Amino acid sequence: MEGSLAIYRGLKDSNIDFITGVPCVNLKNLISLVEKDSDLTYIPATREEEAIGLCAGAHLAGRGCAILMQNSGLGNSINSIGSLCKVYQIPILFIISHRGDLKEKIPAQVPMGRWTKKLLDTVEVPYYCPKTPEEAYKIIKYGVDYAHVIGYPVAVLFDALYWEYDYKE
Repeated sequence: MEGSLAIYRGLKDSNIDFITGVPCVNLKNLISLVEKDSDLTYIPATREEEAIGLCAGAHLAGRGCAILMQNSGLGNSINSIGSLCKVYQIPILFIISHRGDLKEKIPAQVPMGRWTKKLLDTVEVPYYCPKTPEEAYKIIKYGVDYAHVIGYPVAVLFDALYWEYDYKE
């Protein structure tokens, strides 16, 4: 669980205390860690744009916010990124399980896997792709700080190779 643990610790050490999102198989260990932590509020969302709305409200209440999602949900959230996050300067850290690339077995995941970075570029969400748990921890901390500097979401993408760290238990 080394990969999920690094993400969890990065969130905690960055003063993220409100987390929402749509479950993904790659995020299951991370979600489990978050749900067990009584210092964190975790609210499962039915869709990614709902998660953005929840984070917007939490941010306005002074909370540090992150969304856990699969990249297939990025398309669902494009309008709320532009019309809510951009307009009202809502800093959110997106933790994205990047499906549809190397090791993908489900053909339906491939199109969004290939479009994810292009969509993030289009909506001007900076993204980073850590390769190790140590790098993930640092990037999450820097990403949270950067989201506050720019007043806009920052995404951290975790591909299938990163999630192999969860299976070295």
